[in-house]
Amino acid sequence: MAFSSHTQKASKRHFPLESQVPRSNYLHFQEEKQRLQLKKFLLHRMFLVAKTRANVEKKDIAHYYEQVFQSISKYHLGEAVTGLLLVYPTYILHILESSSGTLYQILLDYLNHEKNERQFFIQGMKIIVMSHNIPTRIFMQWQVSVIKVPVMYLDDVTQSQSLKEVITEFLTQTHKLALYLFKTVKVGTKGPGDNLHQVAPELLLPEQIIKYLYKSEEFMDPETFLNMYYKPIHITLDSEVVWPAPSQF
Repeated sequence: MAFSSHTQKASKRHFPLESQVPRSNYLHFQEEKQRLQLKKFLLHRMFLVAKTRANVEKKDIAHYYEQVFQSISKYHLGEAVTGLLLVYPTYILHILESSSGTLYQILLDYLNHEKNERQFFIQGMKIIVMSHNIPTRIFMQWQVSVIKVPVMYLDDVTQSQSLKEVITEFLTQTHKLALYLFKTVKVGTKGPGDNLHQVAPELLLPEQIIKYLYKSEEFMDPETFLNMYYKPIHITLDSEVVWPAPSQF
């Protein structure tokens, strides 16, 4: 009987299991930090480059993103998307500002099209920069501009520059362009439209740079980025969920 009583008492012991150990990832950590600061959501800025399929209608690219934004807004109320989409003859540069949930849904939608459509008109997307928890927006609305520039067969300037130098020029020029649009474009208007290469040609990045960044292996595609970002920052070891703990021999 004593043995039975001892067994019952021992059976009431509780040992820490995986379900009792809080697990999180970097996204949850940032969201909790944001709640403590009494803000509605963290604001992020994302820079994307991609290649467009030959002979694609430029208006189809803009229409696609407008549809994506509208669909996502039903589930992310109050998290508007602002930014700039520059459509070059062969590549695009896309700058987006919004919450993490909205931005990641945009990436997920692209991945779904890329996997399910052999000829999706946006191809090989790369994430160049992701700026987290930015203090304010530099774009007041989402704008599209088709860059109608003639093809010029000049030496590729990126051949004589390091990746760091190209990125520096990339960020400097995009920031200058954003400030120009901030000062000249009124909210609610369409902005410069397809005349941006005429009104501010000195502020536009050459398509050579977009091509260089697109082909660089140092930048992640959306699938790799999302897999890494959602990966838990805590790794559960077998010794945390197995009792008794394995002995060392």
